[in-house]
Amino acid sequence: MKYSREQMVQRPFNFAVVDEVDSVLIDEARTPLIISGPTDDKSELYLAVDAMVKTLDPVDYDVDEKQKSVILTEDGTEKAERALAAAGLLEGENLYDYENTQVVHHLNQALRANVIYRLDTDYIVRAGKVVIIDEFTGRMMDGRRWSDGLHQAVEAKEGVQIQPENQTLASVTFQNYFRMYPRLSGMTGTAATEASEFYDIYKLNVVEIPTNQPVLRKDVDDEFYKNAEQKFKAIVKTIRETSAKGQPILVGTVSIEKSEMLSEFLTNEGVKHVVLNARYHEQEAQIVEQAGRLGAVTIATNMAGRGTDIQLGGNFEARVARELGELEGDERETAIERIKAEVLAEREAVRAAGGLFVLGTERHESRRIDNQLRGRSGRQGDPGLSRFYLSLDDDLLRIFGQQTMLSRMMNSGLEEGEAIVHPWISKAIETAQKKVEARNYDVRKQLLQYDDVMNDQRKVVYEQRADIMDSEAVGDVVIDMRHETVNSIVATNCPAGSYPEQWNIAGLGTAVRETLGLDLDVSGWPQEAAIDPEIIVDRLIAASDAMMAEKAAGVSPETWIDIEKNFLLQALDHHWKEHLATLDALRQVIHLRAYAQKTPLNEYKSEAFALFERMLVIVREDVTRMLANARFQMEDSTSEPALPNFVTTHIDPFTGENDAFGSGMPRLDAFGSLPPGMLDIASAATAELSEVDPEDLEEWLRVVPRNALCPCGSGKKFKHCHGAL
Repeated sequence: MKYSREQMVQRPFNFAVVDEVDSVLIDEARTPLIISGPTDDKSELYLAVDAMVKTLDPVDYDVDEKQKSVILTEDGTEKAERALAAAGLLEGENLYDYENTQVVHHLNQALRANVIYRLDTDYIVRAGKVVIIDEFTGRMMDGRRWSDGLHQAVEAKEGVQIQPENQTLASVTFQNYFRMYPRLSGMTGTAATEASEFYDIYKLNVVEIPTNQPVLRKDVDDEFYKNAEQKFKAIVKTIRETSAKGQPILVGTVSIEKSEMLSEFLTNEGVKHVVLNARYHEQEAQIVEQAGRLGAVTIATNMAGRGTDIQLGGNFEARVARELGELEGDERETAIERIKAEVLAEREAVRAAGGLFVLGTERHESRRIDNQLRGRSGRQGDPGLSRFYLSLDDDLLRIFGQQTMLSRMMNSGLEEGEAIVHPWISKAIETAQKKVEARNYDVRKQLLQYDDVMNDQRKVVYEQRADIMDSEAVGDVVIDMRHETVNSIVATNCPAGSYPEQWNIAGLGTAVRETLGLDLDVSGWPQEAAIDPEIIVDRLIAASDAMMAEKAAGVSPETWIDIEKNFLLQALDHHWKEHLATLDALRQVIHLRAYAQKTPLNEYKSEAFALFERMLVIVREDVTRMLANARFQMEDSTSEPALPNFVTTHIDPFTGENDAFGSGMPRLDAFGSLPPGMLDIASAATAELSEVDPEDLEEWLRVVPRNALCPCGSGKKFKHCHGAL
């Protein structure tokens, strides 16, 4: 994305120390890192498809919560086809015709947005924007957006302004990014459960460091209830009784929705409490640092705020900063001693009450998140207690534990409000979590296997970019590309071993004119005696080399080097972006090859390699074509030229306005290729201007390009004369 070494900001890789290493290298590693740029606005299409999806009934689609996918049933497909046809969004009658590929994609994303993704669980709406909630920490992820049109589908669902979809400019997985570091390390309190994955993927060993003080916290067995309502009643009762005796409670929930529901329960019961979730993340530190005070009740979504220590009796430094403010001198010293005494007395009272009680309202998919919640209690030898309250309505049990012994036990005559507590059941939950973790590991491993294929290509492209930027001149590379392109043109139209009368001379003439920019009459070449493809190659190379040498002589050597570098880099970048989009599309459908008894990964490797080779050929041809057809002119920056040799146009892809090239350097458009108007348009522009009525200023504004000469005859460009804004 940069065009010189000076613009690059990342230094070479040496070593990395990663804080919360399990969160970064394990949790985040299920989705790749993507740098993207905007594409065309399709807001109307998103809104139209969203309105149609909202008319569907649950019987019209099948939901797979494990895979986070929604598939239309046969009846649902027919219903969708009729609705889309009525809205004018369908080509023909069949939803799955080739012409409707884009509509099907938008329909699938709108279904996922409306059925799978839930407000206050997966995202919140804040200041008119959809903000993703991190499922592991409960924090807002400002600036992050779901890819592939999903974020736009959620924006349409919530009725907020739809931001343009993005095009991938660069992509890498967390695994491949961090494996670039020769030395990698990290720390976290919860790595032991993922030790095998750390070694398999990153070759990192996990070493457990003993605690500074013995752990006095009691981790008691989970309590199971028949449904969510009974569970929440039991939780509220426990909180009320526990806080009444002075023991502080930290309640962990899995979503904003659940934290606010519990808050409502507690408010109705008259229990004083504070809520910490993504809505109140600005107060995160101050809420958590006082969560250890006598009788305090704090509801936290997942592990929001784990960066702040929970100290029994409250945080001394935080209280001093908050309560004393600008107070100075002896008064301040006296107040500090008073607060210190209060904190120490309160700390002893909390210890006597049993320390911090961590209450989990639900088990998370990952045991590590549960362990992080538990780990907030019993710090530095403090006493503490942790317990999880579960029901069959919890997502983990509903999705992954339906047919377990536990569900059969719970449904066999359990009394209203009665709980089951047994180590076996806690073990059954752990087994369900292990199943989910294994599945998530497979997802990450598969993502990495496919990215490894692209990673080899990524290294080649980035190394080539670096070589181009570092080279003093790239003339040899450009010449080789041109000669390869000539060989390719001749081999295509005049195959070796064929007779001259079998050659495609018309195709050869077109390619010579369009790709090499040469005005040669090749129609008579087959009639020449002893002509063969090698002679044609030599003629074309000589002619194209001479033409490019003439062009290079028209500008300074430094400028010509810059031009060649810019053309090379922009062509490479444009086609690499296209290649990424193609591989992404291939990745989504390659699994269908399994029906033909083929291994999808192997198929992906061979297809990706063929596409990459094709990309390199296209880059070669593109650079040759752009350099051959471009016209270069050095402008005097101090005065306007009396009569330019040519007129250049550049349609800005974002505003649609005609814009000029700057400071004598050709500028490529946003997609890495020269604007069509750059290819020798002088004669067309002159003819167009000769027909302009010199008396009609309105016609001038409508017809005359901003960079053409003003029809008034002043010799200035129109934009600097009568066309000035």
